[in-house]
Amino acid sequence: MPLQTVPIPCACTSIKKLSRVLGRVYDAALAASPMNVTQLAVLRCIGRRTGEPLMHVAEELEMDRSSLYRALDPMVRDNWLKITSGIDARSRTAVITPKGYRILKKAGKHWEKVQTRVVERFGRREWAAFVANVEKLRVCAEAE
Repeated sequence: MPLQTVPIPCACTSIKKLSRVLGRVYDAALAASPMNVTQLAVLRCIGRRTGEPLMHVAEELEMDRSSLYRALDPMVRDNWLKITSGIDARSRTAVITPKGYRILKKAGKHWEKVQTRVVERFGRREWAAFVANVEKLRVCAEAE
């Protein structure tokens, strides 16, 4: 039998499996707040990019704009944020409301606990190396 030349396991499948597991763990930790980990990431990114077009939020989170807008809809509906006109007729920006900041603060405390627990169990040095390797994998995947 010939030696296998394709490295396994599949990089995409491995990362997606990890993503689903981590999503469940973080969502469970955030259950006491009204948001999930995706909403937390989106709100935090909007907070870092106040006044910038939502296109920049989508780019930072590696989301397409339609997925971002679908994620924003329930947050707008629940008055966690408001969508406003951007710098031109085609762009939009988002502003976190006072209610959104209160919910973000509450969720942030739950996130901090689970984040610390996961990283401490994994090991801080290993975590730093993992983050660097994930970035390296992203760059490799996008290279032509």
